[in-house]
Amino acid sequence: MTNSALQISVVIPLFNEDESLPELSEWIVRVMNDHDFSYEILFIDDGSRDNSWNVISGLSLENPYIRGFRFVRNYGKTAALQTGFQAARGEVIITMDADMQDSPDEIPELYKMIREDQFDLVSGWKKKRYDPVTKTIPTKIFNSATRSISGVALHDFNCGLKAYRKEVVKNITIYGEMHRYIPVIAKWNGFARIGEKVVQHRPRKYGYTKFGLERFIFGFLDLLSIAFVNKFGRRPMHLFGSLGTLMFFLGSVIAFWLLGKKIYNIYNLQPYRNVTENPLFFLALVAIMVGSQLFLAGFLGELLVKQSVSKTGDYNVSDQVGG
Repeated sequence: MTNSALQISVVIPLFNEDESLPELSEWIVRVMNDHDFSYEILFIDDGSRDNSWNVISGLSLENPYIRGFRFVRNYGKTAALQTGFQAARGEVIITMDADMQDSPDEIPELYKMIREDQFDLVSGWKKKRYDPVTKTIPTKIFNSATRSISGVALHDFNCGLKAYRKEVVKNITIYGEMHRYIPVIAKWNGFARIGEKVVQHRPRKYGYTKFGLERFIFGFLDLLSIAFVNKFGRRPMHLFGSLGTLMFFLGSVIAFWLLGKKIYNIYNLQPYRNVTENPLFFLALVAIMVGSQLFLAGFLGELLVKQSVSKTGDYNVSDQVGG
């Protein structure tokens, strides 16, 4: 099997899942052989403290199409996926969790949706879940907020079972807790053909969940971050410059109004108090100072963006013809 003929790369991030790995790999291999797929399986050991790496090493010796990557410590699921994306050689990349709650039997249909239905990305939707209420309710709130902010109409951003065209994963970069926002990042990078498939959610058979409510907090902050970077990353002056100009203008109007009022009272021999005795003076002063700083921040941001683009030119080009 040559790299050019490789149809599917299955990327599996894991942390302390040694019990499930033999059964999971056997199941995936069976599905691949039944459908005559050329494949590779990439296990990304995210700093496990159990016997996971020894299991992966043994599986790799038994099957040349199984590869393993081991982190020196726990970096998180996003880092594991990014490493798998960089190493994957298949035309279609399938991601799934290692806890066997994702069914490998979904792989053929996901592959078909990418290759035949021409989707850039297909996300699984675990319509019926076997998770406790403490996980399902926050998940629903999270998914609703993500749909509203991103404009990507998916029901289940957290589902680990997804399929991608190779071009998608090779042209995006994820970090932090951004693995759940890959569909959002893909869309904002021009890969807008996003599909969804109802998939089976199986009860956990081995180990215990690594879920924590803090993941939703950090994940929501990451969503705000990528929303800001997508909209203003290339044009920071549009945000900071606009806010700075508005605040500077309002501060100036208040200051001139106070000054004009004082001059009017002096001219008409009316009593007046010093401008600095009016609280509005300090409000105007703060607005002018903050406005100037915001405008300067936008200006410096534009310089940094221009320098970065001139060095990297990192725009996604879909096609090219000629010399």
